[in-house]
Amino acid sequence: MNDPAASRLPEPRTALLRMDEYAASERLSDVDRELVVDRLREHAVQGRLSHDTFLRRMELAFAARSRHELDELTADLPTEGRLTRALARAVGTLATLKVRLDNAWRTPQLPALPLPRDPAGPVKIGRLAGCDLKLGDESVSRVHAELRLEGGVWLLRDLGSTNGTQVNGWRVIGTVPVRAGDRVSFGSVSFRLALASAQTARA
Repeated sequence: MNDPAASRLPEPRTALLRMDEYAASERLSDVDRELVVDRLREHAVQGRLSHDTFLRRMELAFAARSRHELDELTADLPTEGRLTRALARAVGTLATLKVRLDNAWRTPQLPALPLPRDPAGPVKIGRLAGCDLKLGDESVSRVHAELRLEGGVWLLRDLGSTNGTQVNGWRVIGTVPVRAGDRVSFGSVSFRLALASAQTARA
């Protein structure tokens, strides 16, 4: 059965991350995403969304990085009452759990990149021997990117690399804030940022 709602979803696009976009994405909470998923469940129960479209939009809701992306997922759906939403929550719980488990299994285990507790200066990343973090992969530029600590906040800047720098799947344009737990990629080499332990700092 053709689902007209499926054709109205936005096409995937290459994501570019700037400081203002990163700040907007940080304002989204799990509560924001759950509210949107509740509405999607509600309309799936009423037959306005097919099962496949519901699952796809639910995945997009959990991956959304801005309020605009969340709003697009329900822009073509009418508003309903609380009773229907309660019913939708009850029947959709297992589907939500399935998507979360699937996403967890698909997430690769990445090597940790410790953030120094008291760096002497910017941490240069690239293929050159003089870089603080030397990466031998050919997708990494000679001097690819740098991390620096300013006012207690770590900032990541791409230094005009050929294959780009990404944070959580978003390409870095200019300088963006990062923190422990973020996934960073330099070319095709990826890490999970982590706070350096006291033992690592002494070493």
